[in-house]
Amino acid sequence: MIGFPNCKINLGLNILRKRPDGFHDLSTLFYPLSWSDCLEIIPATEGQTTFSSSGLPIPADGNPNLCERAYSLLQKTCNLPPVKIHLHKVVPMGAGLGGGSSDGAFTLKLLNELFQIGLSVNQLKEFAAQLGSDCAFFIENTPSLATGRGEILTPVDFSLKGSHIVVVNPGIHVGTREAFSGIMPAIPSVQIHDAIALPRDKWKDVLINDFEKGIFVNHPKIAQIKDKLYEMGAYYAAMSGSGSSVYGLFDQGARPEPDKVFPHYTCWVE
Repeated sequence: MIGFPNCKINLGLNILRKRPDGFHDLSTLFYPLSWSDCLEIIPATEGQTTFSSSGLPIPADGNPNLCERAYSLLQKTCNLPPVKIHLHKVVPMGAGLGGGSSDGAFTLKLLNELFQIGLSVNQLKEFAAQLGSDCAFFIENTPSLATGRGEILTPVDFSLKGSHIVVVNPGIHVGTREAFSGIMPAIPSVQIHDAIALPRDKWKDVLINDFEKGIFVNHPKIAQIKDKLYEMGAYYAAMSGSGSSVYGLFDQGARPEPDKVFPHYTCWVE
C-alpha cells in the first residue's frame, strides 16, 4: 500500500505562554500543501519489521524514524504483524514544513487501512498526537487553527485556491532550542482567525510568525529570502514554523520562477 505524506505551511504562529509542563501554548493556522514524500508499507513475509529509505538522506540520530515509531505505537495496541516500510524522502527535513510529522501520521493511516483495524479519525488523531505536536493535523489534512501545543485542531473554511504558493528552503538547520531562545510569549493584538479574515494586503502587518524576529537575527539569509519574495511580487511572505523554509503567496497571474532567483536552494511551486 502506497501513500503520499504531504507537508504544510503555517500562516501566522504566535507563542502565547509557557506552560507548567515546559511546553508552550501557541496559535497558528496549518495549511496543507501537495508537496509530498512517498511511503510504501507491505506485509513482511518473514522476519521482523524493517524500515528503509531513499531520496533525501535521513540523518541517523540513534532514534527510530517517526514511521517506525508510528508502527510500534499501533503494534502495542493492535498486535500488528511485521511489515516492510519504505520512505522516499522528498520534502526537506527540519524545514518547518512538518514533513516528518506527516510521514508518521500517514504511517498510522496506511496501517489502519492495510490491516482493516477500523480506527476512527479521532482515534487516529489521538495516536498521532503521541508522536508529535503537529502530527494530528495530517490525519484529516484540512486547513485548521491549531492551539495548545499544536494538537488541538479546529477546521476552518479557508483556501488559498487561485494563488501560487512558492516554498524556498535554504538548507539551514534551526534547532528548537535556538528557535525558542528568541521568543517572548505574548497574546497578539490581532488573533490569527481574525487576521486571515482581513483583506490579504493587510496580512503582512498582522499575520506574524513570532519565531522570525530572533531567527532572522541569527540567520540573515532566511530574512533575505522573505524580502526577495516580496520583491518578486508576493502579496504575503513568511517563514513556516520555526524555519528555515520561507514561502510566498502570489496572484495567479504572476507566476514566479524561484529556481532562477534562488538557484542554490530547494524551491517548490504549487
